[in-house]
This record gives sequence, structure tokens and C-alpha cells, in this order.
Amino acid sequence: MRVLERLRMPAFPAGEICCIEDLRRLARKRVPRMFYDYVDGGSWTESTYRANEEAFRRLEFRQRVAVDISRRSTATSMAGQAVRMPVAIAPTGLTGMQHADGEILAARAARDFGIPFTLSTMSICSIEAVAEGTARHPFWFQLYVLRDRGFVEALIERARAANCAALVVTMDLQVFGQRHKDKRNGLSTPPRPTLRNLLDLACKPRWCLGMLGTRHRQFGNIVGHAKGVDDIGDLVKWTSEQFDPALSWQDVEWIKRRWGGTLIVKGILDPEDARLAVAAGADAVVVSNHGGRQLDGAPASLCALPAVLDAVGDRVEVHVDGGIRSGQDVLKAVALGARGTYIGRAMMYGLGAGGQQGVAAALELIRNELDLSMAFCGRTDIEQVDDGILLLR
Repeated sequence: MRVLERLRMPAFPAGEICCIEDLRRLARKRVPRMFYDYVDGGSWTESTYRANEEAFRRLEFRQRVAVDISRRSTATSMAGQAVRMPVAIAPTGLTGMQHADGEILAARAARDFGIPFTLSTMSICSIEAVAEGTARHPFWFQLYVLRDRGFVEALIERARAANCAALVVTMDLQVFGQRHKDKRNGLSTPPRPTLRNLLDLACKPRWCLGMLGTRHRQFGNIVGHAKGVDDIGDLVKWTSEQFDPALSWQDVEWIKRRWGGTLIVKGILDPEDARLAVAAGADAVVVSNHGGRQLDGAPASLCALPAVLDAVGDRVEVHVDGGIRSGQDVLKAVALGARGTYIGRAMMYGLGAGGQQGVAAALELIRNELDLSMAFCGRTDIEQVDDGILLLR
């Protein structure tokens, strides 16, 4: 029994983790390749995926000295919710395949840390399971606009019943970008059991034992809830038919009326789309290229941020995601005008590396880097950060 427990709960080397890259390397060792590559990859040539990170690296800080930085605060608010730092956990599909009960564990880590967790429509753990697993602590729910509007209405009502504090509507997945790694790995629904996949699973006994020990192993928001989808086999056909290429801003207006609460529109790169999102009822927009997983060759999210800010002014909050791997990245985004940021891969690396403890480690790393970098720039309050901390050449 003790051997099995050790396999199921691998030691997390907290003292050896210094940055998100350390978590990424550990997750790569512990998570089956098909699911690790699902996170650590983009579409086509992955140029936009890489551009997201490179855009942050190109920005330089303006270091200041002899400033009283003895009292500092990274606390602020996002979409009306108090947060310990301007970071939310982004909606990520298949989170529960990085680690058993992944969505529940990540939501608990976010709750304990003091930032929002966003649950994906395509999560493994259901809305209800996450609500139960976090003692109904408010979280955000990400919604895809599907052809079956009755199912969409039901999702909205389930999110309301689960005490979700905001609805995040993703606009940039009307069609799927081609992701070469997923195709080569046979990642489908359900995953294709190739010999290579089976051999890889055999080398990940801890992951396998964790999955055997949970009842959350399929898309919990869909199976048993969507009409005619009673098992993973039914889900294959249903999913291929449901993403709606006819999505319009009228659909967003309809969702706003049905939901009635805080609405965040995600997937904005163009200033005109930002204006249309505001007109449709958005309370916040997220400048996002889906982590470089949709249109390869699209601009880095950080590069698109200034034009979106100019387009909407102070009418709504503007958030950004894509390429954020450190607290320094968060600080740069805030300096350029973002009210908040989202982390997806950084959280998933932590989850794959060490479950809830790994996600907590990722959040602590980012907050510490944010705090120290802000201090080096001579600022003591994240609310006072502007582009004066950057060397804009």
C-alpha cells in the first residue's frame, strides 16, 4: 500500500523550483506526452506561440534607486473582484488530463492564493464538481457558443447555480487551428491508443494511478448533459458538429441578457472587434490569440494590446493573455495598460509537476517576481504602475 501511495503522490521538490521553466521540465517528465504536448504547443509553425513570449523579452525595465520601497502591494481588482495580484487562471481544456482532478486542484490553489480561476467548457471536471470541490467558492466559467443554444442556456444556468462570479465568452474558436503535435500524437476524442502512446503511459505509473483513482475522466460539462451524449463515444460526433462558424455579436448580446452578470469577452486582437465587444455588453475584453493555438501568423497578444486600449478607452477593463511565464511579464503587461493578465501554460506546468502544490508554487513564483521587479523599478503599488517603468525605444 505504501508503495502505491508513493507512486500516486510523487514528491514535489519545492526547494528545487526557482522559476516556471523548472515546473515545465518537471511536468514534461510526469505527464504523458500526448497531454503534455497538447499544452506545450501551438498551431502550424508555432510562430505566434513563440512570438507571445518574445514580445515580453523585447521590453526592458527602467531601474530606479534610492526610492523608499519598504511597503509594497501587488493587490488590485479584476472585473470587480479583489485579487492578490493582477493575474487570473485562464480557461484551459483537458486540465484534468494533466493531473487527476486537475480543475478542482487548480481552483483550490487559486482560491487559497486569492485570484480567480476560470473553468473551461471543455474541462474534465464539471462545473458542479469544481463548485463542490472548492466549497462553492466563486470562480469564473468560460463559455463556447455552440450550435445547440438550449445546451448553452443550460450551461449558463449551471454556472449561475454553481455561484460563478463571471462568464468568459471565447470568440476565436469558430473553427480549429491545426496543431501538428496533437495530430502526430493521435490526440483525439477519445485518444487513439497507438503503441507509442501505450508505451509512454507505461512509463508514467503515477499519472495512471491518479487517473484510476478519480471518477473524473471525461468531459464533465458535456457527457450526460448534452442531448444524445451519454459516453465518450457519443462526444466525438457531437463535438465535431457543435462549434459554430456562424457566431456573431448578436450571440454575445443574447448571452449577456441570459447571464445578466459580469461578462468578459476573450479572443480580441483587432480594435474594431474590441469596440463591437463593448457594444455587445462586455464588461471586460481579453486581448488574446488563444496562446498561439489558432491563427498562426497572428500578432503577439502584447503587441495588439495598445491598439485595443486606444479603441475602448476607459469604458471597459482590458486584460491580456499569451506568453506570460513570470511576474516580470505580468508587470510589463500592466505597465502597458492591461488591468489584468491570465496564465494558462504556467498553471498547467505547475499542475502537471505537482498537482495543487505545483499550481500554488507557480503562483508564488509569479507574485514574488512581480513584487521584486516592481521594487527595482521604484514603485510600491501595482495600481501606480505605468509605462514610466519601461524603456520604450
